[in-house]
Amino acid sequence: MRSSTALRVVHEPEAVLDLAAAEDAAKAFLRALGVSLDSESLQGTPGRMARAYAELFTPRPFDLTTFPNDEGYDELVLARSIPVRSVCEHHLLPFTGVAHVGYLPAERILGLSKLARVVEHFACRPQVQERLTKQVADWLNDQLHPRGVGVVIEAEHTCMTLRGVQAAGSSTVTSTLLGTLRADAASRQEFFALSGVHA
Repeated sequence: MRSSTALRVVHEPEAVLDLAAAEDAAKAFLRALGVSLDSESLQGTPGRMARAYAELFTPRPFDLTTFPNDEGYDELVLARSIPVRSVCEHHLLPFTGVAHVGYLPAERILGLSKLARVVEHFACRPQVQERLTKQVADWLNDQLHPRGVGVVIEAEHTCMTLRGVQAAGSSTVTSTLLGTLRADAASRQEFFALSGVHA
């Protein structure tokens, strides 16, 4: 029977969550922009805003469950199209898309659902896509010690599509490759091909 090892994800020092203060700030923010909150449908909007952003910025805790690689599996493990939702730290507008996360196992393999949980963990804060991509890859590399890690994120940023340049339909692709997936051209090409990304 396989033994598993669960590593508790360590979060950054917890900030104090004050929904009442966030609601007051949302109310002041909307009024400062000339939005009247007098109608019945808008009276509850500041509270809904506060709760929505609290949800976006609060990752769920999880245990990183790993198992011994008893069979010596040495091919790519890849989870494709993991949903990504985060908030651009420059405008506090959402960006959404998918992440493709893979690794080349060494002594241990990972519970597959945890690939999605790691992405969610780092996405639940004001972010930039470049940093998010690298944080997921670095964290998996540090925790799992695989032979290689690859992360590709494809996302649409509403700060580009709804305002400013208004580039509707545009998407941004970022990647981080570590270990063999960076150093070996054939492994790198296999990762991109299985991810559906044209390298």
